[in-house]
Amino acid sequence: MMTDTEAETEGRRPEERPRAIFSNQDFKLLRTAVAEYARTCEDPAESQRYANLLHRLGRAG
Repeated sequence: MMTDTEAETEGRRPEERPRAIFSNQDFKLLRTAVAEYARTCEDPAESQRYANLLHRLGRAG
């Protein structure tokens, strides 16, 4: 938990949540790009890592 002083140092009011880095639309674009790369990747181990990333992106957005 952040103290009031820490929040003020970051330029936010204490009760304010940090802004999200990615929007819901960004997740859709990222999923599309990662899925395309996973399909065209020739290394099975790397392809599996990208498939796992795609799964995590689907859960996040």
